[in-house]
Amino acid sequence: MNLLERNFVAQRPNQKWVSDVTEFKVAQQKLYLSPVMDLYNGEIIAYETASRPQYSLVGNMLDKALKTLGEKPKLVLHTDQGWQYQQAQYRQKLRSCGVKQSMSRKGNCLDNAAMESFFGTLKSEFFYLKRFENVDELKAGLDEYIHYYNHDRIKLRLNGLSPVEYRTQAAA
Repeated sequence: MNLLERNFVAQRPNQKWVSDVTEFKVAQQKLYLSPVMDLYNGEIIAYETASRPQYSLVGNMLDKALKTLGEKPKLVLHTDQGWQYQQAQYRQKLRSCGVKQSMSRKGNCLDNAAMESFFGTLKSEFFYLKRFENVDELKAGLDEYIHYYNHDRIKLRLNGLSPVEYRTQAAA
């Protein structure tokens, strides 16, 4: 069920998260990235990379993200209808933490536009501008870029602050 209904605005941290998986190809190898973004400030809460799109890619990312939460949050986590998000273990993990699952309508990428927009920014500002010799170089670069994106890259909609600065200022 699509609980988000393209309302990509959150009034507080950990109210609405979005996630998806994207693929990179370097030197005849693939690397998959699974991040989760908080719609409150656009911060990447957690992410995981893997050479194959197995369930562990999403499962490990979800474990990392859920560790950042307090007890029983009022949180919606939105994704597309990818097979990973339909797995019983994924759904059970969300339920056990009190997280409501939301999914895009079938074949409608606009329902997850916030995450798709992040992927577009990541690829245009980072991936397409560099030449990577191997997947390890790409992984290291992704770590650096996501840190930059969260801590240093300012956003006009956040009053010229980075996502982490915005969240920190709001909490003060």
